[in-house]
Amino acid sequence: MNVLVINAGSSSLKYQLLNMSTETLLASGGCERIGLAGSKIKHKANGNEFIAEISMQDHAQAFKAVKQYLTQGAGQVINSLDEICAVGHRVVHGGEKLKNSVIITAQVLAEIESCAELAPLHNPAGIQGIRACKEVFGPDVPNVAVFDTAFHSTMPQKAYMFALPYEFYETYGIRRYGFHGTSHKFVSMRCAEVMDKPFDQLKIITCHLGNGSSIAAINCGQVIDTSMGLTPLDGIMMGTRSGGIDPSAMLYLMKKKGWSPDEASDILNKQSGALGISGVSSDERDIKKAAAEGNERAQLSQSMMRYQIRKFIGAYAAAMDGVDAIVFTGGIGENNSTLRRQICEQLSFLGIKADVEGNSKIHGALGRVTAEDSSIQVWVIPTNEELLIARETAQLAMNENEE
Repeated sequence: MNVLVINAGSSSLKYQLLNMSTETLLASGGCERIGLAGSKIKHKANGNEFIAEISMQDHAQAFKAVKQYLTQGAGQVINSLDEICAVGHRVVHGGEKLKNSVIITAQVLAEIESCAELAPLHNPAGIQGIRACKEVFGPDVPNVAVFDTAFHSTMPQKAYMFALPYEFYETYGIRRYGFHGTSHKFVSMRCAEVMDKPFDQLKIITCHLGNGSSIAAINCGQVIDTSMGLTPLDGIMMGTRSGGIDPSAMLYLMKKKGWSPDEASDILNKQSGALGISGVSSDERDIKKAAAEGNERAQLSQSMMRYQIRKFIGAYAAAMDGVDAIVFTGGIGENNSTLRRQICEQLSFLGIKADVEGNSKIHGALGRVTAEDSSIQVWVIPTNEELLIARETAQLAMNENEE
């Protein structure tokens, strides 16, 4: 069974084609600048990478370009789209009703649309991708939605509620939803495998650290809390997002500056975080370089990030009454050995003992950060959201065929 995994943005379309019999990646790539001048496709297959400028006015044309590269030329891996049994779509927000991966019907699509206000940068793009896919593949190929929010749906009400008038939750669905759920689910389950212990008997804290970052507390296979909230803005500071702040700070600035809600949102989402503090970049590599050269604001940005991560780990260890393992993943989590070491050294009260030499050798690969006699195991586990999306898509597609 071949499954195509799609992650659609407003002007982009990332894809992977996997053979689920062996869980082998056959091809991957992405379409960029859809609907804009200079649109192009990048396609990787058969050990080669192909880049070409192709006019793509919408996502349907982007899918046709993907079809061309999958089925023709040196990057061909299948003879026709008939060899693709199902398509899995990453959808950021499923709201309160869509708590599991699901075959996309008209009703499901309408529900995804109803969540668009909660994820204005993501859900509308996902909807575009779903509609374009249905247009190109036709009605007989199952499309599956896999939600970033789904894994977090096990949070108890005491964790997901905000202390606002209850009617806002009832009327508008204002609550903590959490994101990066597919990544948190994949690495936490993989952690149980590498520890050779049952997933439903472990207390795990997963740290997905990248340009967008979130932390989750997973107690015996169920999320009990996570750092992102109603939107992906809450939690620890990120590349350009502020993370959690006193709401009064932004209300004060809105009055002082005369900002509209959209202008305030732009500040919080696109001009804050590591970029806003360092004044250098939103890219952790640029900040690390500037900090090493003595840039005090870059150093402050690094210190703030490490401090906030430690705070959440400590809080989640308390929330679960203990922790068996901590996982680092994402571009920063997998590649910044200095950050991992410093966080571990400043969590020594938990009995964590870093393997300094071993940790320094781990870059983008599976590895154990802590020494053998550490009370808590700390791991680097590369995330693979696309594989988990493909697994859930294949399972739902098989179930539908059996019915």
